[in-house]
Amino acid sequence: MKLPNGSLKLTNKPIVVLLCGLWLLGCAAIPKLSKQDKETIKYVTKHSLPEVIIGETGFASSQGHQIWFERQKPSENIKGSVVLIMGNGNDALTWPQSFISPLVNQGYEVIRFDHRGTGLSISEEKWNRKKPYTLNDMANDVVAILDALGLQKAHIVGVSMGGMIAQIVAIEHPERTISLTSIMSSGDVMDPDLSPMSDAVFPQMVSAVLRHGLFGGKKGQIKRQIVHRRILMGRATGEIDVRTMAETSLYNLKRRNGYNIMAARHHYTAIQLAGSRYSALGELTIPTLIIHGAEDPVMPISHGKKLVSVLPNADSLWVKNMGHDLPDAAMKTITDKMVLHFGKGSK
Repeated sequence: MKLPNGSLKLTNKPIVVLLCGLWLLGCAAIPKLSKQDKETIKYVTKHSLPEVIIGETGFASSQGHQIWFERQKPSENIKGSVVLIMGNGNDALTWPQSFISPLVNQGYEVIRFDHRGTGLSISEEKWNRKKPYTLNDMANDVVAILDALGLQKAHIVGVSMGGMIAQIVAIEHPERTISLTSIMSSGDVMDPDLSPMSDAVFPQMVSAVLRHGLFGGKKGQIKRQIVHRRILMGRATGEIDVRTMAETSLYNLKRRNGYNIMAARHHYTAIQLAGSRYSALGELTIPTLIIHGAEDPVMPISHGKKLVSVLPNADSLWVKNMGHDLPDAAMKTITDKMVLHFGKGSK
């Protein structure tokens, strides 16, 4: 039956009101920025930025993608190389310098890079939803970086999606992997026997984008980053270095390509296509370290414990008061454990 002229508009009004109400409700549920947070952001936007990229930079060619990387070296003899792989939708600068410096100070050169679709990495072709790239393809990006730098092998470290990619590097390229460190990650995100992601996380992340990321300009993007960090902390408590986060975010917006929200969708598709790695992980013989936060709302700690049960040569670090992030308070505990782990792989 065809509706009279104007009926559709009247019929849709309650839907519009409902959607607006849901949007406002969602925005109200996200963490609030304090007055001090806002003052810090304002200060950062009005003053000169520190240099965030302090190492050697370059590009690695991988399957039609030019993958940007940074290499930070110790001042004296290099004990080994460490490749850091970030999570879904994030670029190299998401790795805090407070995580990198302790490893460099212990004699390791550290390499971080921009995932496909993020930062300064360049794709020659548009993402194809009918033939999307996979986590295995993204693992090839890591190998391409090793090739570009002339490195035969490295300690492979990844967080969240990056942990899944690190696992694949170890599985498919054991000859290039000295050791594996998988942080807040999973061997099978769809494992029906394990706890799922908190129902509150995704709506909150979307709400943060709606409130701060769409029309707020550079300040809005900085606010979104900080709010997202607090959402990912879950029930964990602790201070965030807002100034450093704001400086890094503004650096990304002013001197790099900013943030590509669609990259997260592409990466999520790759995660969905990945399947289980339990069987292949059970065949690994290299030293493996599993690190997980007890309060992780995205990848519950049961995923980390399942990995330890599957891997034949796994050590673990369960961090209290840690969500789905790298908290400043736990940084030394985490990096100290990693340095000990690297030593096992080098023997």
